[in-house]
Amino acid sequence: MGKLLSALAIGIIGAGIVHIVILFLLPSVAENGPWQRLDAAAGHYTFVSVNRQDGAASPTIRPIHPFFYEAACRFDLRDGVVHIHAPGRVPFWSMSVYDKSGENIYSLTDRTATDGDLDLVIATPAQLIEVKKDIPTDFEKSIFVETDTGKGIALVRSFVPDDSWAPGMDRYMKSLVCQSG
Repeated sequence: MGKLLSALAIGIIGAGIVHIVILFLLPSVAENGPWQRLDAAAGHYTFVSVNRQDGAASPTIRPIHPFFYEAACRFDLRDGVVHIHAPGRVPFWSMSVYDKSGENIYSLTDRTATDGDLDLVIATPAQLIEVKKDIPTDFEKSIFVETDTGKGIALVRSFVPDDSWAPGMDRYMKSLVCQSG
């Protein structure tokens, strides 16, 4: 019975030590999320490539699939509405909008977009009311996304079936525009 109690005591003390160490490590781990990595790579309203460059993994966000090129842009709706668009066409693209904590608040693909073009305006409810009173010509074909989030990340993914498609996809991903307006 004594051996059992001492084993239990050692186990409880060990578990307590592990939990305390984890609590002390949480701030350093939590401060290195996608938002912070994108912040270190570029400012707001700048698309940052998520894919490998020069054979090395990108420090921003880990790509989810080797056949997709991905780029992410941070935005802050306190600066005004956000207009995300790209000239040209690719066989397939998808876009997701995330809040600062990483919750997906909107998604769309080229199949659901107007004429297959990437053209999206993200705004708060109050900003959207103002924009829709007199829609600027730049927003005429845009899809409007209403959100209460102040800060967020827009992630664009484009399908690359094989390496022969890479140059065209590179050009498309580099042409992505994320602007406050």
